[in-house]
Amino acid sequence: MADQQGKAKILPFYLVVDVSYSMTQDGKIDAANGITRELRNALAEHPVIADKVRFSVIDFSDEAQVLFPLGDLSMQNDDVQFSARGGTSYVAAFQTLRTEIDRDVRQLKADGFDVHRPAVFFISDGDPTDPDGEWQRAFAELTSYDKTTKTGFPYYPNVIPFGVGAALGTLKELIFPRNRSKCYMAKDGANPGDALRQMVEVLVASTMLSGASVGAGGPAMLLPDAGDLGDDILEADYETLV
Repeated sequence: MADQQGKAKILPFYLVVDVSYSMTQDGKIDAANGITRELRNALAEHPVIADKVRFSVIDFSDEAQVLFPLGDLSMQNDDVQFSARGGTSYVAAFQTLRTEIDRDVRQLKADGFDVHRPAVFFISDGDPTDPDGEWQRAFAELTSYDKTTKTGFPYYPNVIPFGVGAALGTLKELIFPRNRSKCYMAKDGANPGDALRQMVEVLVASTMLSGASVGAGGPAMLLPDAGDLGDDILEADYETLV
């Protein structure tokens, strides 16, 4: 659907995956390696929704790298594969995200699209290895904007964290905006790989719901109902975790 000026609407998604060495345990990285296949299959079955969304895939350890630049995931033949390496630098992830989002949104606008606020699916299994204070500052630089002074990052994204082992206190701080977004985490005692596979279902469902909403002129970011979650994961908002 186009807006009154005839511009097509696009919702950019960024999949950000922790590939630190601990992700090789309990089948977590194997589950992560199925994400783009599940997304591609779902989008291929719904071309109208696929036309409304774009995906970028970023992994991070001691550094972050772009594995799939923002584009139409439904048109790709190969799955994105993650390989474990190094530690868990949230700073690298947030700084790379900011750079990519800034460039991508500017390009989409230059191409004549009306761009909805980007959404980030952030998957991690552990606390950051960055010094305390540095990752919080990098996250603030990604998510802060003052409309009055026009300072900060105007293309700040919605962030939905997924935790399979990450400390609850850290995961809570990545919910953004705090009054609308949520996080998903593995239940105590659940197999992390199985929990992550169920989180992939949440991620795919959110993509499809959001894309359909954008096509109908509705809200740009929707999450599935809590009753539709798998048995190994929990949904929480910021206030629940305070």
